[in-house]
Amino acid sequence: MIISRTPFRISLFGGGTDYPRWYRQHGGAVLSTTINKYCYLSVRHLPPFFSHKYRIVYSQVELARQIAEIKHPAIRGILADFGIEQGLEIHHDADLPARSGLGSSSAFVVGLIHALNALRGRMIAKSELAQAAVRMEQEVLRENVGCQDQVSAAWGGFNRFDFRPNGSIDVNPITLPRERSEELERSLLLCFTGFTRYATDVAQQTIDNLQYRAAELTVLRAMVDEALAILLDPREPIRRIGQLMHESWLLKRSLAAVVTTPEIDALYQAAREAGASGGKLMGAGGGGFMVFVVDPDQRARLRDRLRQLVLVDVRFDQSGSRIVVYDPDNGEG
Repeated sequence: MIISRTPFRISLFGGGTDYPRWYRQHGGAVLSTTINKYCYLSVRHLPPFFSHKYRIVYSQVELARQIAEIKHPAIRGILADFGIEQGLEIHHDADLPARSGLGSSSAFVVGLIHALNALRGRMIAKSELAQAAVRMEQEVLRENVGCQDQVSAAWGGFNRFDFRPNGSIDVNPITLPRERSEELERSLLLCFTGFTRYATDVAQQTIDNLQYRAAELTVLRAMVDEALAILLDPREPIRRIGQLMHESWLLKRSLAAVVTTPEIDALYQAAREAGASGGKLMGAGGGGFMVFVVDPDQRARLRDRLRQLVLVDVRFDQSGSRIVVYDPDNGEG
């Protein structure tokens, strides 16, 4: 039995500049942090006593005799790419819903690749795990995704990622004093909009528009530097991050018509009226979670204004994807 635990992430600034079609020409940068909400994947060899060879448990239960019969596209693609021949049982559990903008799809891919390597007795390095997940999503599964989610899930922590035109990705951990980090945590509030969406569908319109949004994307990338300067200066109030995030959200909305909806715009306006200095929709857009920046003394007011929705307090994760149970001989059959 192998169990991997992989964190979700909050992308703060620079999203959109991590699409290969953009950064291969212009370079890109993203500032993000992983949070203490996780995707769990357990994998074990299935004993040879059943009519099926693969048992897959997520929001559905699948029993398949061949990999090609598996309906879950990521599991089917990953098992085929790994050349899996022995029977497997895979269980998926998560702290937050899928298709919510917090990098859940990439966390799933990272976690499954991590677990399958561990099942083979191989402890894969974070850099290799991230690269493997990027290749899996972009080249094998053919998803319309960038590169930040896979790298963030694999590495964990508060990081600046720089995406180079030559295809390399630099991971630069950001070390904040404990007081500053806790202040930022207290100032963030996640809100579930109630809408889920397939990020790849939303992202396709954004990718198609990249060549027409060079000015906006250049500014979004520059905001990574500006946000870091604010965070690293203890004299700057955290609300400045919210104000910068508000500017970022206005730019992000212009990247594609499907990024936002009238319902999301109304929710955002209500949060601003209740004291949020800024916020943004997570991920590609169209639904999922929003994150707001609010002064701690205004937090109760904001929570009351959004009380009809699911609100999530978060803390930062530092570990990245981990193998939390390693017992490869248990369940061999």
